[in-house]
Amino acid sequence: MDTITKNDLETLRSQIISDIVSLIDNKLQREEESGEFGWMRSKEIRKKLKISAATLQNLRITGKIRFRKILGSYYYNNADLLNLFSDENE
Repeated sequence: MDTITKNDLETLRSQIISDIVSLIDNKLQREEESGEFGWMRSKEIRKKLKISAATLQNLRITGKIRFRKILGSYYYNNADLLNLFSDENE
């Protein structure tokens, strides 16, 4: 029987986190390439909508947009943001 050390568990944890981040990035990249933007990172949303980080944060804090925080990164639903801004223009 092999003994599992703290170092072994830390290595496994790092590998799992790396795999999850890779899967998320690959999914987002496929959606972007296919024209389905779905959930996007803050930087992509700010660039696409030409808004500041503070504006995006304010929308998040006030509950005007849906978001998910995954491993320290915020993801926003692109369709929700586009609808929010199109409603303001009408």
